[in-house]
Amino acid sequence: MPSATQAIPAPRTGVRRPAAAPSLPPTLLLTLIALCTAVTAANIYLAAPLLPLIAHDFGSAPSAVAWIASVAQFGYATGLLFFAPLGDTVNRRRLVAALSLITTAALTLGAFSGGTTTLAAAVFVAAAATVVPQLLVPLVAARAPAGRRARHVAAVIAGLFTGIVAARVLGGLIGQAFGWRIVFVGAAVLTAALGLATAWALPADSRPRTGPLFAGLRALPSVVRTSPDLWRACLRQAGMYGAWSALWTSLALLLTGDGGYGLSTATAGLFGLFGLTASAVAPLAGGFVDRFGAAKVVRSAYLLAAVSVPLFWLGGSTLWALCAAAIVVHAALVTSHVANQTLALTTTSTPATANTAYVVAGFAGGALASALAGSAFTQWGWGGVCAVAGVWLLLGWTTTSVRRGPGRNASATASVRR
Repeated sequence: MPSATQAIPAPRTGVRRPAAAPSLPPTLLLTLIALCTAVTAANIYLAAPLLPLIAHDFGSAPSAVAWIASVAQFGYATGLLFFAPLGDTVNRRRLVAALSLITTAALTLGAFSGGTTTLAAAVFVAAAATVVPQLLVPLVAARAPAGRRARHVAAVIAGLFTGIVAARVLGGLIGQAFGWRIVFVGAAVLTAALGLATAWALPADSRPRTGPLFAGLRALPSVVRTSPDLWRACLRQAGMYGAWSALWTSLALLLTGDGGYGLSTATAGLFGLFGLTASAVAPLAGGFVDRFGAAKVVRSAYLLAAVSVPLFWLGGSTLWALCAAAIVVHAALVTSHVANQTLALTTTSTPATANTAYVVAGFAGGALASALAGSAFTQWGWGGVCAVAGVWLLLGWTTTSVRRGPGRNASATASVRR
């Protein structure tokens, strides 16, 4: 069994760390970053639970505004591609502050919008600028002690999943009580407060920018091509996130449909609380990665996910199985995410660019699987959705089961590989 210091190699950033100490003690800084991650991640999913309220306010049917939630996904993807790689070359403090202010302005505009076009534009800009978590994760990994690196990354990931749950559950409840515009205003205030506080607390960043501003975006293909570990992490997380997305995005159709459980939208939304499993499992997953290495943890996560698929299928008619499956699949997702993202952050000399490739790959896998799952549900019902999830897991594992030759930026420590 590898030791804690052997499980994950130190990131080879090739960048001299600034001599100045952080403004806050390390533990307090990590806590602040996790809170900032939770708030900013929630902005991506803010509109989804509020769509019925938005439709009523604008005098239209919910189906006529459902596309606004998709706009947020496209906005986030755009932000990932253009802003996340800047973490390797641009002063993080200024970048985090600027993006937080842009997000705040966009959310405020959305809160006072008078129609779907203005609201959609505001949601797109807010989601594109809310990539702050992906700027902070590489910093956390670089500054963490070697034997606790994955646990520090897991703390940020726990914040991310907590934010997603809060957006789906608390956002819906607050919107129902006070209106959807109040939710947007509250999100704007929290984003400004925590974003600016985090920017102020980040350690001094004296890296001079060299080369074109978006050089990291152009370097994405070569970074993935020359790092087998990064390539494997991207595909495995695309398979895992795709399986989760297929099941989770189609779950409302099963819970509220006449051929399913026939629950109300509010009751079905409480299933989002199972996402808290991810927040609870993340610290444990980080400890396992630090102790046993990323490869073993990812294999265990895939086994968990494989168990969840038949549970979900059984859950089509048995509620206890559906609840158990929801817990298992979230545990599998976050365990895989902690392991794969830690590996992605430590396997190249450009961690922010590598992290961008990793997150975009996972997002693409999830988006495609969700689209296929919707069609599968229409054609074959809940069993078709479970089949899509199973196929995605199979593809994610089998396409990476053959080891590629080492690239020039491959990790030097074999324990993090398969």
